[in-house]
Amino acid sequence: MKRILVTGGAGFIGSHLCERLLSDGHEVLCLDNYFTGSKKNIVHLMDNPWFEPVRHDVTMPFYSEVDEIFNLACPASPVFYQYNPIKTVKTSVMGAINMLGLAKRKNAKILQASTSEVYGDPKVHPQVENYWGYVNPVGDRSCYDEGKRCAETLFMDYHKQNKVRIKIARIFNTYGPRMQPDDGRVVSNFIVQALKGEDITIHGDGSQTRCFLYISDLVESLVRTMNTPDEVTGPVNIGKPEEVSILSLAEKIISITGSDSKIIFRPVRIDDPVKRRPDITLAGEVLGGWEPAVDLKNGLEKTIGYFKKEINI
Repeated sequence: MKRILVTGGAGFIGSHLCERLLSDGHEVLCLDNYFTGSKKNIVHLMDNPWFEPVRHDVTMPFYSEVDEIFNLACPASPVFYQYNPIKTVKTSVMGAINMLGLAKRKNAKILQASTSEVYGDPKVHPQVENYWGYVNPVGDRSCYDEGKRCAETLFMDYHKQNKVRIKIARIFNTYGPRMQPDDGRVVSNFIVQALKGEDITIHGDGSQTRCFLYISDLVESLVRTMNTPDEVTGPVNIGKPEEVSILSLAEKIISITGSDSKIIFRPVRIDDPVKRRPDITLAGEVLGGWEPAVDLKNGLEKTIGYFKKEINI
């Protein structure tokens, strides 16, 4: 049994990770300030004697005995990270400093949940880990993009200077149950609009592409990343390299839900990436042959089932 700290543990991804770590027989310390996380995501874990929820903001130092740290704390959807951009940068940067300091003191392994947004609006396609990205440092999305890029820098410098055992996982678009209905991400937006019979809103002409990874595949990859040998630091791309246009995603969701929703188009958002697809060759090599197992249709059906209950449809 390990004592494992998950920051952002009450969030969409964090709650699924806590669930998995408990099922693997570990003690889990779930840290969250509930800005975007929710107690309802973890209420089913409260009776487990090896699960310990703690209300805490990672921008403040935290002290505990831990063997491993998964640093997931940060608003991850444009609606939330643009609501308070200064807080978003602080969470990424100061949160990384505080968690790296804890890892250094306790000789704990630490994993940074980074993002495909470090590539910005990429000029290299598909994106490989040695591509440095094309990011606007002063745009509306910069608080998240640059905050995560700075966190990666901090992780590498703590590793080089202080020998902290680090892992960096660059997570591409992930979806599944426990996403918030109002988080502004494309999958949740389209599903909620379709279930309510509202117009499905696409910003741009819908030709922009994304790749969608189901939550269980992500959790499996994060556990495997943490368990790699110390010399494997990352960054490692984690995503599903099946490129899907936003328009085709909307059409697929309408088909699965049987909705009468119409698709309408709005002006494109500033700095919205045109193409996004991970090269996961490295992940396959260092994560024991890992590759996504859940296809998009099956994953969407599970996610739609969850949202039907959430919005009482």
